[in-house]
Amino acid sequence: MNGKTLFIAGHARLPQGMAAKSVFETLTITAEIDRKYGVILSASCTLATEHAREFVGQVLRGMSLNDGIDEAIAALQMYYRGKAANALVAALKDLDLHYQQIKSIEK
Repeated sequence: MNGKTLFIAGHARLPQGMAAKSVFETLTITAEIDRKYGVILSASCTLATEHAREFVGQVLRGMSLNDGIDEAIAALQMYYRGKAANALVAALKDLDLHYQQIKSIEK
């Protein structure tokens, strides 16, 4: 580990009737983030299928949290049309909150 990246998780409640709900009570998005530029290098989540987890990672990869999360939220809302859309947005906002707290401590 070279200290140039952060690993951050964001959490949100899952809606009823989701496959992942039988395994997890919450949805988690995890991301490896470039410490200097805030760019999401890789991301995953606790959705039930590998396909969905990879898709969310592809949508978020390359987004910079230093630019805010509006673009990332818009991309999730545009490309992900499953029941967990609101939970994904909430988890992303939680992840961003943790990132912003870390950045404010480091300044």
